[in-house]
Amino acid sequence: MIGIKSIASYVPVAGVDNYAQGAKFEKDEEFILGKIGSAFLPRKDDGQETSDLCVEAANALFANNPDLKRESIDVLIVVTQNGDEEGLPHTAAIVQDKLGLPTSVAAFDISLGCSGYVYGIYAIKGFMEAAGLKNGLLVTADPYSKIVDPEDRNTTMLFGDAATATWMGEDAPWQLGKAKFGTDGSGAPHLKVSDGVFFMNGRQVFNFALLKVPAHLHELLADSDLQPSDIDAFCIHQGSAAIVDAVARRFEGEPEKFIKDMVETGNTVSSSIPLLLEKHVLDSDWKRVALSGFGVGLSWGSAIIYRP
Repeated sequence: MIGIKSIASYVPVAGVDNYAQGAKFEKDEEFILGKIGSAFLPRKDDGQETSDLCVEAANALFANNPDLKRESIDVLIVVTQNGDEEGLPHTAAIVQDKLGLPTSVAAFDISLGCSGYVYGIYAIKGFMEAAGLKNGLLVTADPYSKIVDPEDRNTTMLFGDAATATWMGEDAPWQLGKAKFGTDGSGAPHLKVSDGVFFMNGRQVFNFALLKVPAHLHELLADSDLQPSDIDAFCIHQGSAAIVDAVARRFEGEPEKFIKDMVETGNTVSSSIPLLLEKHVLDSDWKRVALSGFGVGLSWGSAIIYRP
């Protein structure tokens, strides 16, 4: 059975002071921390491409796991909607070359945003098990600094750049349990890019998250014959402090178990859930954790991971 063996990340040191941004838009500290949730937003260098962020995260994973050899990687999947240059060729091919992975590797991109990690771990697990592969890399990198308008008060205070790399393989300490997914393309206009600039209808996205995510998690628990008390922690997409807090309250089942950690990262899109897993879950003594990613599409996915 293919599961999660290790996660590493890359968060740029340089970035934007969100208090300074808030002052520009006449927003105070209570708004910045209470609603946005981020005091600092990491930003990639102008000379860095999406593939470079991927490489940094993957190299950190190799450094942390000396038993994982580059020549042993069978598949590389990159979750991004902001690939190198104009998205052709696929970013995974560029990452394969920069990492020095064997040319026998299967490499492709998944075009998903904030739900992408949950979709990605199941996509790579299914691909690996169907093809009899042993070691896979799932990499997330979606630098919104490439598309966010710094003068747009609705988006510029939310997003940070980051990348993560997850080692998927056999004999993993964390296994993938049941999962549920959903898509509503009628909500596409609420989160989109036009002429290279990102647009978000914040109110509609907030309402979508509040309507879908708590109910989706309850459906997942019911399908898994679990109660909220059986879950040690909920790692949901860190869209904003307001969204995480509202979903936790609406869930009505031990809201204190919902992890919120975005003060120094912001909304890192598909990287937000694996960042939480790396920091709070993998080395914990927890037995069962629920995940939920949601956003652009509109798209959502929820899952249970557990220690066997």
